[in-house]
Amino acid sequence: MSTHPVQPDPNASEPRGYDPQAVEASAQRFWNAPSWDGRRAFEVDEASGKPKYYCLSMLPYPSGALHMGHVRNYTIGDVISRFKRMTGHNVLQPMGWDAFGLPAENAAIKNNTAPAKWTYANIAHMKEQLQQMGYAIDWSREFATCQPSYYVHEQRMFVRLMKMGLAYRKNSVVNWDPVDQTVLANEQVIDGRGWRTGALVEKREIPQWFLKITDYAQELLDGLDALPGWPDAVKTMQRNWIGRSEGLEIGFDVVDADGQPVAPLTVFTTRPDTLMGATFVSIAAEHPLAQHAAAGDADLAAFIAELRQGGVSEAELETQVKRGRDTGLRAIHPISGEQLPVYVANFVLMNYGTGAVMAVPGHDERDWEFATMYGLPIRMVIVPTDVRDALEEIERHVAAHDDAMNSALGGGGAIDVYDTGAAVQVVEEFQRRIAEEVPYCERGWLVNSGELDGMDYAQAYEALATRFEQAGTGQRRVNYRLRDWGVSRQRYWGCPIPVILCAHCGDVPVPEDQLPVVLPEDVAFSGVASPIKSDPEWRKTTCPQCGAAAERETDTFDTFMESSWYYARYTSPGAAGQVDDRAKYWTPVDQYIGGIEHAILHLLYFRFYHKLMRDQGLVASDEPAINLLTQGMVIAETFYRERADGSKDWFNPADVEAVRDERGRIIGATLKSDGAAVHIGGIEKMSKSKNNGVDPQLMVSKFGADTVRLFSMFAAPPEQSLEWNEAGVEGMARFLRRFWREVTTHVSQPDHPDVATLLASGAALTPAQKTLRRQLHEAIQKVGDDYGRRHSFNTAIAALMELLNHLSKFDDMSDAGRAVRHEALQAMVLLLNPVTPHVSHALWQALGHPETLLEDVPFPVADPGALARDSVTLAVQVNGKLRGTIEVPVNVAREEAERLALAEPAVAPFVAGQTVKKVIVVPGKIVNIVVG
Repeated sequence: MSTHPVQPDPNASEPRGYDPQAVEASAQRFWNAPSWDGRRAFEVDEASGKPKYYCLSMLPYPSGALHMGHVRNYTIGDVISRFKRMTGHNVLQPMGWDAFGLPAENAAIKNNTAPAKWTYANIAHMKEQLQQMGYAIDWSREFATCQPSYYVHEQRMFVRLMKMGLAYRKNSVVNWDPVDQTVLANEQVIDGRGWRTGALVEKREIPQWFLKITDYAQELLDGLDALPGWPDAVKTMQRNWIGRSEGLEIGFDVVDADGQPVAPLTVFTTRPDTLMGATFVSIAAEHPLAQHAAAGDADLAAFIAELRQGGVSEAELETQVKRGRDTGLRAIHPISGEQLPVYVANFVLMNYGTGAVMAVPGHDERDWEFATMYGLPIRMVIVPTDVRDALEEIERHVAAHDDAMNSALGGGGAIDVYDTGAAVQVVEEFQRRIAEEVPYCERGWLVNSGELDGMDYAQAYEALATRFEQAGTGQRRVNYRLRDWGVSRQRYWGCPIPVILCAHCGDVPVPEDQLPVVLPEDVAFSGVASPIKSDPEWRKTTCPQCGAAAERETDTFDTFMESSWYYARYTSPGAAGQVDDRAKYWTPVDQYIGGIEHAILHLLYFRFYHKLMRDQGLVASDEPAINLLTQGMVIAETFYRERADGSKDWFNPADVEAVRDERGRIIGATLKSDGAAVHIGGIEKMSKSKNNGVDPQLMVSKFGADTVRLFSMFAAPPEQSLEWNEAGVEGMARFLRRFWREVTTHVSQPDHPDVATLLASGAALTPAQKTLRRQLHEAIQKVGDDYGRRHSFNTAIAALMELLNHLSKFDDMSDAGRAVRHEALQAMVLLLNPVTPHVSHALWQALGHPETLLEDVPFPVADPGALARDSVTLAVQVNGKLRGTIEVPVNVAREEAERLALAEPAVAPFVAGQTVKKVIVVPGKIVNIVVG
């Protein structure tokens, strides 16, 4: 066959060297050129007869520039996408921009511009960077979530959900940042302060919009069992976040200090078996009973006001010192009738459960801590099995002693002595542990509980549930830790919530024919107040129901709203509705890729919103994504100097000269600018705060996109952290240059026959030629499995590096030798293509395939005939220790294997002068010679 060699440089004595910038620009021009049907290389539709494959990486926030985390995430998706297309799939890989959010407001304040202008400029720059990386993206489906043509559809969905009762507004206690003037999620409160401003967070009760995700709690929980392609860690986190719990809801009557009844309260408990151990009741500061009591108690009112400082996250509540105040109210125990003090406590939240907690300090660590601090009674009503058995033994002995005493008194008989020492010791040890350490929080057996004594958890639960249900004072209840999704934010740069606030009609959804409610983009933004809150003209409208003057809602949606359904919009560009029938073709997503930090909020809302769309008939599947890959972080070394005030001045690794030992570990470092020493910090996630980020743009300019892609896939498995190492990047660049030289040198040589033609003619290959073909087809088999099933890209690349080593040692210039080499080089170009598409494109053309899109060339398939071995290497052991190897025919006889092993020169010294007792041959593996 003829080859089409790369044109040599007339000023060089060897074929032209690898120029990444020229190669990558040429390949990208080829991909971006419209084909005969007007579509570019990676634009797809639904008309293909191939099976669909939807590969999606989480869309980026347009912060201004790509970081290495982006590069790694999108390269993983691109490798999978290109591989799937080469294996015969109709592949969709889209891209868009998660463009709303608080960072744009902060940047606008800093740069004295409008959030929209800053956002769109960043999108243009980051899109150019993504295109330079050569990702196989269908850009015809691109959108930004801040565009009215996108968010109109979520406004329409919200209006419909309001009409269905799945969207509503209520007052809610929230984390309020007084500087940013906005609600913070629990995860944005760090040590009681706002994550961005550092201001002390306040608890504030304000009207908030919610979606009833709790209506789907059980389905979201059950659905995790139908996601075998999701990591167990993610599913466990979601199960814990949903937090299904079964228990009893129990009513307590309440009286004031004068014994007069006030409003009763209800508690939910998962441990009704501990009911007889309740010694007080804790309520939230916002509970109606707390407000009632504070009306006549200035000290209590001041304490309640103080509790408004600090966040409302469960994590914060668990770590803060437990504090409370007695309200003077008393809750009547529903069985014993005992009056229990009612405390306002800082660890009880109104929006969790009923805002009231039955406190059992003997069996709950938080209640025990509180009771110990305030001198409240601690009553033990649950004991473990061994203690129960000991108590029963003591009771039996006491009863027997009493019987003997009565007998002796009546008839003059002797009194037997019963030894209960061991049982008493068990009980005393338990009492000591409880008194000195922590409460007993496990399930066990009831004691000190009257008629419930001797029951286990299940028996007590059933007895109490039956009692309260019959009396109408309680009921069985399934509760969830999950709370309805608060979707409103007091920010400007977000999707306007499509509601009109009417003094007569209340909350009225904007009619669908009046959507979208457009967010003005050309605004002056200072950060002090939202432009739409401070603009009476924007707020002013009329009620669509009564026609009276009304105002628009000025809260905007949580940005998780936009990112919860973006995947579906990609499937239906230009659709008049949220999606059209194309969504049913493409969904669910076959492979979703993103960081594990999104395991709870985004991925839970993502699943929830998909179910909302399913119930509207917009999609057909129950879950949005079949498989989920959570890639690890990109980490790098850190360097710093300490300032006089004790703070640290961090230096970028690129500005530091590091000294390494023979293992590559840093043992010293100096700043390049002044030559003075710097401290070596830890290896941490790339971040601005530690100044250890690496600019992908600089790396691409220096080494080329393919080299950066290759390193990001080779340095670590995708689920693990990747440690950035520029020496490793340079190693990848050398590998690509070596491969380039192998191909360009080969195509500059004379023509040769095709290997398939050669084999069909009956020509026999030499052992070396057979070995190279076997090594090639073993690599094909491994790389295909690593790309497709295992997603183990680092081991695939390692196999290709090994194959290149074999090729570089193969110097057979015969026709058959060149034919075998050509087969190997062609296959290797295809195997590398998913990772390094630019250089693969150029070398494929050089190998005789001009104007060919590699993604439409089938991925190589291993030839079983080439994999067959004529010989095998056996390890030779003497008394179990490896002493050498021998090469033998595959079907070698046992006797011949023994003879060759004993004759092997490396083995002979260990056998000489010894008696060979036996020889064990394991076919295809080892020969073990036992001597003595």
